[in-house]
Amino acid sequence: MLVHPEVMGVEALFEKMRKIPDWPEKGILFHDITPILQSPQYFRLLVDLLVYRYMGQKIDAVAGLDARGFIIGAALAYQLNVGFVPIRKKGKLPFTTVSQKYALEYGEAVVEIHTDALEPGAQVLLVDDLVATGGTMLAGAELIRRLGGKVVEAAAILEFTDLPGGQRIRDAGVPLFTLYQNEGCLPR
Repeated sequence: MLVHPEVMGVEALFEKMRKIPDWPEKGILFHDITPILQSPQYFRLLVDLLVYRYMGQKIDAVAGLDARGFIIGAALAYQLNVGFVPIRKKGKLPFTTVSQKYALEYGEAVVEIHTDALEPGAQVLLVDDLVATGGTMLAGAELIRRLGGKVVEAAAILEFTDLPGGQRIRDAGVPLFTLYQNEGCLPR
């Protein structure tokens, strides 16, 4: 049963997130989605809000970014009756992969996708929990493109507007949808 989005507002999801100062490093206000995932009502709201947005669109697969994008993306793929594709951190996938390096606030990282994860021309919804610098989302979009897929849209719960990630994603030609936008990742 879907929860209608008007029953509980998107703001409720943001308020349910746990805010942890100075994690993973000093000066960052981390937004933890585990309280949303632990609550059947809030987790259903999150998935249903995304299902309502995408249920009429042509989507062949949902790709989730390691690791919170797996949780949201798998539930969404199930509801949309499409396959789920994990995009994992380097060295975690057992089959032949394609890799993409990207910059973090404090270094570099690499994500990978299986070479047989998508059919050429696949319409893919890319999912993660939040958008900060945009590096992970852009790396995922590039992997999808390299396999011949097209990112229909990138989706997340939260976009930090005091960081450049959302604009970087849009400037790269990747449509971006976030349920909530907020200044609040960096200290005032």
